Amino acid sequence: MKILNDIVDWSISSGALVAAILFAWRYVKPWLDSKVAANQAHRSNMMWQLLDTVAETAVNSLVSQNMTGNEKFSTAVNNVQQTMLNAGAKVKRTDVETAVQAAYEKSELTPTVEINKEDKENG
Repeated sequence: MKILNDIVDWSISSGALVAAILFAWRYVKPWLDSKVAANQAHRSNMMWQLLDTVAETAVNSLVSQNMTGNEKFSTAVNNVQQTMLNAGAKVKRTDVETAVQAAYEKSELTPTVEINKEDKENG
């Protein structure tokens, strides 16, 4: 036990312990930084998936409502933004509007209006 105590005292007094810690930190810090970056990317990906799912749900729930398209869009945006805030995700309104617009375009429940060339010329 005395030998172990002498080794610890020597490593502290000579600075060998500090050198060993600094040497190890050079290799551990980049690894930790990469783990943090990967975790942030994964969290961001999960947040966007949640935003997409909530937007699709909001759009599909408003399809049968007796409202104009602008009213449905505005209501869907407000519902999605509130749901994301309740989930603890702070999302810009423009991002929510983009997600709702994409959900409207992807939804099979919303009607698609095709404009013919003849209709443009007549109206």
